[in-house]
Amino acid sequence: MKIISIALLLISAFLSFKHGWDAFQPANAQQAQMMADLGVTKEIMPYFGVYSILIGLMLFFPQTFLVSNILHAVTIVLIMALSLNSGNYKMALIEIPFLAMPLIMIWLKYPFKS
Repeated sequence: MKIISIALLLISAFLSFKHGWDAFQPANAQQAQMMADLGVTKEIMPYFGVYSILIGLMLFFPQTFLVSNILHAVTIVLIMALSLNSGNYKMALIEIPFLAMPLIMIWLKYPFKS
């Protein structure tokens, strides 16, 4: 169980850092269209980038592990809601496994705590 928990922690942190970094990069046409469909403007993207990187960092500390996973889950639910609102059901369905990840991590608890 501890190995699974560590793997999920590393994957989740990697994805948070990657999405955070990507928010600061110029979006290609497909990404820009997807964000526009969700109602997210280019001006808001850097804030989402900082938010995502902070969530990734918070995962590594036992005091903020639970809060980080809750924020991550809420963010994914928000993306799913925006997707459903724009009529993009495929994107909402794609987010389901990513919603399961922080919930499973909460259930498994912080892996480095003795």
